Formats: sequence, structure tokens, C-alpha cells
Amino acid sequence: MSIDAQTPENATHFGFETVATADKAGRVRAVFDAVAPKYDLMNDLMSGGVHRLWKDAMADWLAPRAEWSIIDVAGGTGDIAFRLLDRMSPQGARDHTSPQGSGSVTVCDINQAMLEQGRNRALDQGKLHGLEWAVGNAQSLPFPDMHFDAYTIAFGLRNVTEIETALREARRILKPGGRFLCLEFSTVVLPVLDKLYDTYSFSVLPRLGQMVAGDAEAYKYLAESIRRFPEQETLVDMMGDAGFGRVSYRNLAGGIAAIHSGWRL
Repeated sequence: MSIDAQTPENATHFGFETVATADKAGRVRAVFDAVAPKYDLMNDLMSGGVHRLWKDAMADWLAPRAEWSIIDVAGGTGDIAFRLLDRMSPQGARDHTSPQGSGSVTVCDINQAMLEQGRNRALDQGKLHGLEWAVGNAQSLPFPDMHFDAYTIAFGLRNVTEIETALREARRILKPGGRFLCLEFSTVVLPVLDKLYDTYSFSVLPRLGQMVAGDAEAYKYLAESIRRFPEQETLVDMMGDAGFGRVSYRNLAGGIAAIHSGWRL
């Protein structure tokens, strides 16, 4: 398990640093405030564009229906929401300039700056309908019980203060039979790849962050937060403890990332 069992009471981890539990959300918000304008560009540079394939795989595995109401948590810039919206049509893409269908995707993020980037991208792409935008914390979402058909979160779960609380909250807002999908960096399962990935994460990423986004510390935190995230089987157990059934996962790129799936049965 990647989480440090020795963390003191009323404290948590912020990367490799131990901080007061009450302070983590604010520090995470500050990280994404700093990187929001260059967030999508950095994702392309960091992964060589592979993150797009991972997000496509997540959307394909969900296979959303046209009438569904979906929430994408920590989805600020809209990458997942746009993919889901395009798939909520038998044609594989829909005319977003006029209302049609009953389905929608709500993008919920704790960070206003990220949501602003997402709304601007939606306007630029002509996605004028089927999207809602909401500021909210994954641990206390501003939605009623049993409200959504599906819940997605991509590269966001590792940034919450209490993963267990966020998982229970995800189940709370899902309808019976609703599905939870999490795409997240995970534990590399290939012996040679793990060492190369460590070198890349801690040597290259901060330098790239400094050059492109002007913030090496933000990307140092992101690399550290990946290492502190629970490994694949541990997250399976945590999802089960939160009440999800039929939990499974798929490794991507040798475990650099993984998609976890669960159902509110």
C-alpha cells in the first residue's frame, strides 16, 4: 500500500510532505491555480499524447447512453466530459450547438481556474449544450443522493485529502445500478519500466514544468502524489469497503495508469 500508515492524527500527505489535514485542499487548489493555463499542454508533453488514448479507453469502457446523467469529478478542463458527451449519441458525435437528447455531463471541480479553462474550451469547440459546470469538493459533493447514472474521475482521486470519504461520496450520489470509473496513475508492474519511470518522474517532469508552466514545484508534487497513491489491488479493496460491487481494473502502459470500475448494486 502506498499510503503511509504512520501519518499522525489530523495530518495527511501532500506529496512526500506531511501537512495538517485541514490544509491539504487549499494547497492542492493552489497547485492547480498555478498550472491551469498550461495544464492541457503539459499533459500532452508529459505523456507524449498517450493520456488521450487512456481517456478514450475510459470513455469507451463506460459506453454512456444518450439519456444518462453523468458527473465527472476533478474534470476541470473538460477532457473526459467532452469525450463522454460525444459518445452519448448513436452517431458517435453530436451537434452541440442546439439542444438534443436528455443526457448531460456535469463537470465538478474544486478549482475555479480549471473550470474556467474547461468552459472556454467548450465554447471554442461549439459545445453549447449538454454540459453543466459546478464547483465542489469530491469529499462533500453538492448533489442529492442517487442523482447520477455514472461517476467518472480522471487523475483526480490522488489529490483528495481522504480517498475513502471521496469513494463513499461517489457511491452516495450514484443511482442504484450506477457505475463508478476512476482513471489514475498507478503502480508500474514491469521491473525495468518502473525504474525508468521513476527517473523520468523525478528528474524530467519538474524541469519540464519549470520550462513550460513556470512551476517546477507543482510538478514535483504531482510526481510525489502518484507514488503515494494506493496500488491497484489496494484501491480495489478500498472501493469494496466503500460499498461498490463487481470491482475490477485494467492496467494501461504496464501499470503507469489504471482504470478501476465499480457499481452501486
